[in-house]
Amino acid sequence: MRKFIYWAIRIIPALILLQTLFFKFTGDPQAVYIFSTLGVEPYGRIGLGIVELITATLLFIPKIAFYGAWLAILIMAGAIFSHLTILGVEVQDDGGKLFILALVTLLFSATYLLFRKKLVH
Repeated sequence: MRKFIYWAIRIIPALILLQTLFFKFTGDPQAVYIFSTLGVEPYGRIGLGIVELITATLLFIPKIAFYGAWLAILIMAGAIFSHLTILGVEVQDDGGKLFILALVTLLFSATYLLFRKKLVH
């Protein structure tokens, strides 16, 4: 059971990151709106998509998932900060879905690092 939890707290953030790539790379109107509001469209949207793809890949590889978890935390901290300061928790009537996904990704990645630390030390 413990191994399953350790696996899940690594894979769930990776899947969330991968799921959002479709919207970033296809120029979904909501993604374009978000990055336009932040003043970094289209380079920020595509660049962040590439970084998120790398992050998700790292999370899938157990020996280097540590780096992916840290990257996910940094990316999600930026996303949460953007939601709280510029975008708002709810973006284009999404019911706060993107904000919640950012929180889940950050919390699972941080939990993974805490579990990893306890298992290594």
